[in-house]
Amino acid sequence: MDWKKSLKEKLQRDNYVRKSEQEMKEEEMSLFTNYYTEWKGGGKDSSAQNIPRFYYRLPAEDEVLQQKLREESRAVFLQRKSRELLDNEELQNLWFLLDKHQSPPMIGEEAMINYTNFQTVGEKAGEKCKTFFTPKVFSKLVHNDAYGRISIMQFFNYVMRKVWLHQTRIGLSLYDVAGQGYLRESDLENYILELIPTLPQLDGLEKSFYSFYVCTAVRKFFFFLDPLRTGKIKIQDILACSFLDDLLELRDEDLSKESQESNWFSAPSALRVYGQYLNLDKDHNGMLSKEELSRYGTGTLTCVFLDRVFQECLTYDGEMVLSQYLFQLFKHCKIRFWEKKQIL
Repeated sequence: MDWKKSLKEKLQRDNYVRKSEQEMKEEEMSLFTNYYTEWKGGGKDSSAQNIPRFYYRLPAEDEVLQQKLREESRAVFLQRKSRELLDNEELQNLWFLLDKHQSPPMIGEEAMINYTNFQTVGEKAGEKCKTFFTPKVFSKLVHNDAYGRISIMQFFNYVMRKVWLHQTRIGLSLYDVAGQGYLRESDLENYILELIPTLPQLDGLEKSFYSFYVCTAVRKFFFFLDPLRTGKIKIQDILACSFLDDLLELRDEDLSKESQESNWFSAPSALRVYGQYLNLDKDHNGMLSKEELSRYGTGTLTCVFLDRVFQECLTYDGEMVLSQYLFQLFKHCKIRFWEKKQIL
């Protein structure tokens, strides 16, 4: 055998089939991709199995165990969120630290703090306060101070407001039976009903009037926050509007008479509205007919308007109940508001 000849032929064949550098890189990448996919446990056919699950259906009514598990897990989650909030003692400690790290000079009687001391307080205040001591929060509260400082009182009020919003969000979420971030009418009714004993301004209400008061309060929330009449309102919308502030304002034992008169949720306001409803109900059957509703206000409602109202709202034997009357009352007030706005 001629080894010399064989070696030459081998070298010639190698030179002929030698691949370019680009081809070698492509082949290497192809092999890497194939092996990686194989070792990962799937190819094109099994890729769907590797997509993480992002939807979990709500348990059906007959799935008692799943419902109990869901309720318990939500309760534990809300308890954990509640523990993350600042309590009264921690808020007092925060105020003490802020007052201790004032940044002179003072503007009148208002204490100020610069960013350096702001960071120092954040380090000493504890883990729960970290979310409040950020550059973003500081920049929000800077208002044309020559030394680039913020008001200690404004910052503390900001913290208090945030804590209150989170507490209220957790409190409302306890009534969110579906756990989807909204309250149905029955959920909001339960919330307000259990809230009544905690409001000193409603101490004079008789328990027999509670159901009428709850109806009066809930109607306002749903009229303005559920314009499409879906039967549910978002908890975020409840927190964003001023209605809940007005309702919780009744915790103030020293609330003035003028404030009570202008507050829809106060006892005098609720009694006044219910009294108007009873005065219209001449046959005392608890509902209003067209004829009875026509005497509303100064009696200026036309027959065409009344016909349209009774076509639109839900009636019982052609008569309107209190909840529907409240809806029409809000509509009337809204129309009058826009009429005045057009005049101005």
